[in-house]
Amino acid sequence: MKNLKLKFGSRFAKKSPKKAGLPPGTLIHTGERKLEKAKITIIDYDESHFQEKEAKTVEECFPFKDEPTNTWINIDGLHDIEIIEKIGKHFDVHPLILEDIVHTGQRPKMEDFETYIYIVLKMLYFNENENEIKSEQISLILSKNAVISFQESEGDVFNPVRERIRNGKGRIRKMGSDYLAYALMDAIVDNYFIILEKLGEKIEVLEEELITNPIPETLHMIHNLKREMIFLRKSVWPLREVVSGMERGESQLIMGSTTIYLRDVYDHTIQVIDTIETFRDMLSGMLDIYLSSLSNKMNEVMKVLTIIATIFIPLTFIAGVYGMNFEYMPELSWQWGYPAVWVIIIIVGISMVLYFRRRGWL
Repeated sequence: MKNLKLKFGSRFAKKSPKKAGLPPGTLIHTGERKLEKAKITIIDYDESHFQEKEAKTVEECFPFKDEPTNTWINIDGLHDIEIIEKIGKHFDVHPLILEDIVHTGQRPKMEDFETYIYIVLKMLYFNENENEIKSEQISLILSKNAVISFQESEGDVFNPVRERIRNGKGRIRKMGSDYLAYALMDAIVDNYFIILEKLGEKIEVLEEELITNPIPETLHMIHNLKREMIFLRKSVWPLREVVSGMERGESQLIMGSTTIYLRDVYDHTIQVIDTIETFRDMLSGMLDIYLSSLSNKMNEVMKVLTIIATIFIPLTFIAGVYGMNFEYMPELSWQWGYPAVWVIIIIVGISMVLYFRRRGWL
């Protein structure tokens, strides 16, 4: 069971908000501080131009607002409220949206503000070193020529998107910022399949152990995986509405050429949800199998004990009869009485064993 061990954080019991009682729009970071200093990276590109740099100050992002090229501004670290406020003020992001960005307990959602679209996603990835599933909130601001992404910590699943932009592969350099937002969403959804593949392997191994040798740790692992499925469902299920809203919405920020790609993300999201539901059903069935296996093992033990007791009931009766110390028992003075009793006991015992075996009870 050691290779099946997963670590589960406190995903269902969130800390109480630190901004209770404060006015709406007050920026208070409620998540865990994962970086000492926020990191800002800028990728500016079009079909014939590419520029990538790490900004030392948030003001370096401001000139890209009015550039005709596409710009991807990525901010790692939500604890630096000053950076979030400056970005929001310069790009005209509503204070309530900024509040949602720094509050990391948001569910996946999409809000259209005409001049920009706000998207919240849950990025999941499997940490091989710690054998643990990590979760992180990703917030996207999609405007006419820019996408601003906000992450809790450094490290994500967007490296394939970055490489496509750097190398000019595919159509990403030819398309607008809406296609970039699609590419980021698609990378997050595709990574869900990797998570499900890992969990599927663990469920298969667990199923084999459940059939061959169920132990208390097996039950503990089943309950942990069921909690993990609930968490995945909570993270993925609202995403269906997000993608559907972007696909069927009437926002001018999303071109018709991008809609078909969003439909593909929607299909992948449905596949992920179906897989999660399948795994949940399998785990529920495995719990029933575990309880049935324990019941069957108990029944086997009781069957063996019952057969042994049944065989010894007549033998105990014979021994009890001839264990009585009455004076006038004919067999007590008979020379062959003791061997005869043993012969009777052996014959009765063997006969009962043969009878039970013939009936298929042994």
